[in-house]
Parts: sequence; structure tokens; C-alpha cells
Amino acid sequence: QVQLVESGGGLVQAGGSLRLSCTASGRTFSNYAMAWFRQVPGKEREVVARISRSGSITYYEDSVKGRFTISRDNAKNTMYLQMSSLKPDDTALYYCARGGTSIDNTKYYYWGQGTQVTVSS
Repeated sequence: QVQLVESGGGLVQAGGSLRLSCTASGRTFSNYAMAWFRQVPGKEREVVARISRSGSITYYEDSVKGRFTISRDNAKNTMYLQMSSLKPDDTALYYCARGGTSIDNTKYYYWGQGTQVTVSS
């Protein structure tokens, strides 16, 4: 069973930065594309950023382009989300998820429990 554990969330002022981490159990982390999602109560979960198996291909939701950077360290079974210039609208519960072998596969099969990010104005 794959387990994903997020960390790094917290309370930050607008304009500040946070780095989220997602650590996966198992020895096949590098075989799968990964993604960060976020969800606000009452709204659907939305994808924030996606990354390919090697980390060479990344996609971002329009509202975070230029502010967020997704990366991964396959040797550490860990994915990151560096968030800068944070805005109150970025406040959400952030989840990491494991997808399929291709970044173009938009189905995600394993999810973490989430880490809360709160941006104060």
C-alpha cells in the first residue's frame, strides 16, 4: 500500500513563502507522475501543479504560474511545492497525489491526508 505524507503547511502573511513536501512510501516513486491539488471548503478539489516521473516536465494551473514551483527528488521519494508571493486566495488544504506512469494521465490513485496553508492579508 502506498502512503503519501504531506508537510510544510502553516500560516503565512500575504507575499510570503512556504515549501510543501510530500514523502512517499515504497520503492517505485520514480515510476509515477505526481501532482499537488488544493481544496477550499465548499469547492471542488483543483490541480495546482503536475510533474512527470523524471521531473523534466511540469504543468501549472494558471493562477499559480510564476509563483509556485513543483519539483521532486526521486532518491528521497519526495516531491516539493515551493510557493512564493502567496495570496489569501491560495488558502486551502493542499494534497499530494500519485498518478500513472504518464503525466498526461489525469487520474490519480493515491492521496495524502493534506496540509493546511493559510495566507493572511
